[in-house]
Amino acid sequence: MTPYDRDDLEGWEFKILRATTQKFRHRENLDRYLEEEAQSGWELVEKFDDTRIRLKRRIECRENDRRSEIDPYRTWAGSTPNAQAAVIIAITVGALVLIGGIAAYVANS
Repeated sequence: MTPYDRDDLEGWEFKILRATTQKFRHRENLDRYLEEEAQSGWELVEKFDDTRIRLKRRIECRENDRRSEIDPYRTWAGSTPNAQAAVIIAITVGALVLIGGIAAYVANS
């Protein structure tokens, strides 16, 4: 991880953008998210791994936040862990209901 001294931090704000899947593994996906973040003044500091990147921007960029198409303080790329868990649970429950229905049909046949 990048070390900082006082001069590196003065006038800057930082955030980490996370993904529940490996969204930053492929360069074209990473570039797409960096282009979106750049609209709010964010720039890449470092890529930790395929699911986390650190960004920074000048504090003055906050003045343009109202015009941004994305939330300039978003911390998740794509779905959040809760949303992903809800989808997995819904698919699992649906599959179990389907299997139960098939089993009941076969048992009554």
